Amino acid sequence: MSGDNKKIIYSAMQPSGIPSLGNYLGALKNWKNLQDEYNCIFAAANMHAITVRQDPTELRQRTRDLIALFLSIGLDPEKHIIYVQSDVKAHAEIAWILNCFTYMGELNRMTQFKDKSAKHADNINAGLYTYPVLMAGDILLYQSDLVPVGADQKQHLEICRDIAGRFNSVYGNVFKIPDPYIPKAGARIMGLQNPEKKMSKSESDNMNNVIYILDEPNVIKNKIKRAVTDSDAEVRYGEDKPGISNLLNIYSSVTGKSPEESEAEFKGFGYGEFKEAVGEAVVKELEPIQSKFKEYSADRAYVEKVMKEGAEKAAYIAQKTLSKVKKKVGFPVYK
Repeated sequence: MSGDNKKIIYSAMQPSGIPSLGNYLGALKNWKNLQDEYNCIFAAANMHAITVRQDPTELRQRTRDLIALFLSIGLDPEKHIIYVQSDVKAHAEIAWILNCFTYMGELNRMTQFKDKSAKHADNINAGLYTYPVLMAGDILLYQSDLVPVGADQKQHLEICRDIAGRFNSVYGNVFKIPDPYIPKAGARIMGLQNPEKKMSKSESDNMNNVIYILDEPNVIKNKIKRAVTDSDAEVRYGEDKPGISNLLNIYSSVTGKSPEESEAEFKGFGYGEFKEAVGEAVVKELEPIQSKFKEYSADRAYVEKVMKEGAEKAAYIAQKTLSKVKKKVGFPVYK
């Protein structure tokens, strides 16, 4: 990584499916913009993904595809670190140590565990329960200054800070206490069919609810045409108009226009014209990424080279932290 005086920012995404437009506008697009200001570490969090049963062949492919997608949106492996979590064994080692500094009561309060347990009632495993500890390890291994977090991840960063503070209070200043990174402008994109709920890449009940980054242009346009609206036919923001407000947010996010500019642009438009314009704007934003993704997907050797070199860079940093932690807790450390 370049620029040693820059702060370290750590970002990770699970390879549990093709990222949605919500993942892109809420996270990935911002990641690209962080690269000039910070030393960035970008991870494909495949260890987290196996808290839910995965097909091994599919998981390997999706992991490689996620790295290819990172490259396609403009993440730079020469200046920053792009790696796969399971390729750095320090993640598993530090997770066990940090488990011993995490209280059951803290894990019992995690709302995401409750939510995922309800969705996967036949597989409520210990990994799902201790997921926040592994996530804390991900962040703390790299002495991260900042972590981009959405509303659903705030609890996880809070417990990470608590674990790090507890460890430091016993053994001295071992871990840097990370702060949340709140992007200057981040979009919260809701479902097209259910605009009361965040758009999720794990949606399987209604494919029309989600736009995926790799959806074909005609698929994107048709999904937007079918998006739920309301009966008053006016394009404006309003709590009484969640569907239209969501489409305006999507349009603003992909065009770079302010919400006020977007609302003014469509004053007097019918819903049909408005949806057509939103569809065109989304396609224009995603087509260059899709084109790059096809190129990277066809060059498997290069993508795997990025993965291997990224893992080596990540492991070098992670091992320094892990060695310090092992020494502090009393494990043998050999020269």
